[in-house]
Amino acid sequence: MRRNCLVIAPAKRKRIPKAMEQEINFCPRCGSAVTLVERFSHQRPVCPQCGWTYFADPKVAVAVLLEQDDRVLLVRRVNDPFRGLWSLPAGFVDAREDPARAAERECLEETGLIIHATQVVDIIAGREHPRGADFIIVYHGLVVGGKLQAADDADQAEWFDRKHLPALAFRATQTVLENR
Repeated sequence: MRRNCLVIAPAKRKRIPKAMEQEINFCPRCGSAVTLVERFSHQRPVCPQCGWTYFADPKVAVAVLLEQDDRVLLVRRVNDPFRGLWSLPAGFVDAREDPARAAERECLEETGLIIHATQVVDIIAGREHPRGADFIIVYHGLVVGGKLQAADDADQAEWFDRKHLPALAFRATQTVLENR
């Protein structure tokens, strides 16, 4: 069911190029300056000395959709980008971390709630800002304990009626709330 009540952040948004590969100037193996070379159908940094090729790994984030009586739990961001706007509890997946456990960890860090990530709601591709994720895995969560209290990179955590949502920080949050 599509809802017309969602508000997205004002016109601060900039178009981010699809491939935002981080810059690398020197080979981590031998220290030589890298050059751009056509490899595997793309221009990639390559070391002319040892042949090492740089492949940018995608950044993966997780978010949690918690629902209660047609309300959703959102957190207000204390950091840029989009400081002061609201989003689902979310954060980055650490290397070798199970994404569902990362979702549970991020939710606990931002809301004080212990949750169980029950199922994948959506996987959203596309980086929204230069430091953002390339993929966001959104889980439905079930609260199993804890006490609601904002922390970490959120200064508020509140339940919102779906018909009266605050200004949202990310397209991914808007997409999930519109489609769920």
